[in-house]
Amino acid sequence: MTPLFVYGTLKRGCKSHHLLSRHQFLGEARTLPGYRLHRLDGYPGLVPHPDAPGGVCGEVWLIDDHGIRELDAFEGIAEGLYRRESVSLQPPHTEPPVQAYVYARTVEGCPVLGSTWVD
Repeated sequence: MTPLFVYGTLKRGCKSHHLLSRHQFLGEARTLPGYRLHRLDGYPGLVPHPDAPGGVCGEVWLIDDHGIRELDAFEGIAEGLYRRESVSLQPPHTEPPVQAYVYARTVEGCPVLGSTWVD
């Protein structure tokens, strides 16, 4: 089982949330400072940014191995669109380590959204 931080279209009430419907919701969460969102092509990209002061808002879900494989395909891991890596969250979600899909391409020219995605 993998704790996964989601911050965009996978969140409850958003267009891709159906991919998480059979998994366990653990709660709302926020990253530590040092991350921000950029608007891509109809979805957000989480990127590390040392000057981002407030962190990114999202949710933590507990995902089984089959679900992680499905989400890796959905997020374009093999194509190099995103990479899944550990991110640091604010309490109470500091342990165990939580993973998130971090945008793996350039965000040059993509508008900064700040901390929250609204679908």
